[in-house]
Amino acid sequence: MPQFNRILLTGAAGSLGRELRSGLAHLTTHLRLADRADMGTAAAHEELVQCDLSDPEVGMEITRDVDAIVHFAGVAREQSFNEIMTDTIPGTYNMFEGARKNGVKRVIFASSIHAVGYYRLEEVPDTRQPHRPDSFYGMAKCFGEDLASLYWNKFGVESVCLRICSALDAPKERRNLWSWLSFPDTVRLVERSLTAPRTGHSIIFGTSANSMQAVSNAHATHIGYDPQDTADAFRDEIEAQPLADHESDLVRNVGGFFTNFPHPDDAE
Repeated sequence: MPQFNRILLTGAAGSLGRELRSGLAHLTTHLRLADRADMGTAAAHEELVQCDLSDPEVGMEITRDVDAIVHFAGVAREQSFNEIMTDTIPGTYNMFEGARKNGVKRVIFASSIHAVGYYRLEEVPDTRQPHRPDSFYGMAKCFGEDLASLYWNKFGVESVCLRICSALDAPKERRNLWSWLSFPDTVRLVERSLTAPRTGHSIIFGTSANSMQAVSNAHATHIGYDPQDTADAFRDEIEAQPLADHESDLVRNVGGFFTNFPHPDDAE
């Protein structure tokens, strides 16, 4: 029996959004899907809303009559300050403000490892250490996490911020031996974040059950996330690749190559 009457999923046309569209269907009677892009044909239990989340009126309307919000809208790349201020931040704010005004109990926010990307690999950061963003993209995720904290402490809107590491169909490089998050484990992570008895304001790193770990979920066990996939199955193939210099940006920091990005205004 579905645990929710209606869940809102934003970013439904994206790669992870498509996985969640099918993976979360059993949890809810109605699934409201939102994206700027075309989302195809709606199934019987689906409602499709093609829209711009940076519009406050849109944000208020699509969060009406929903029990939970899974906010995955956004772009997984470096952004300019203008993009962040005109699109990313307003869209995230509108989801939390819509939740507050419409009585939505919980928001699942797609954050990123890049909110803490400048921690060294050997530091193994946990979810209680201060932000250390590696890019403007990561800075926008820090804003979302802090907004989630504010809306829990001041307004009682629960949240789980998912610091997604490398969500891929399969590991591609050595960094993925610790950072890989499989698509099925992405669905498991969101499902447990939706159904955990209490989350308050929580942060959890999104990785699969990889034996190599460069981040710690020691303070997120209350979510009950139990990943089933592992990058270890790809270890022999990946370790046949040349070993990178241990001081390279790809290896040194948990944010990988994002730490090497120039200021967006200076990029060619």
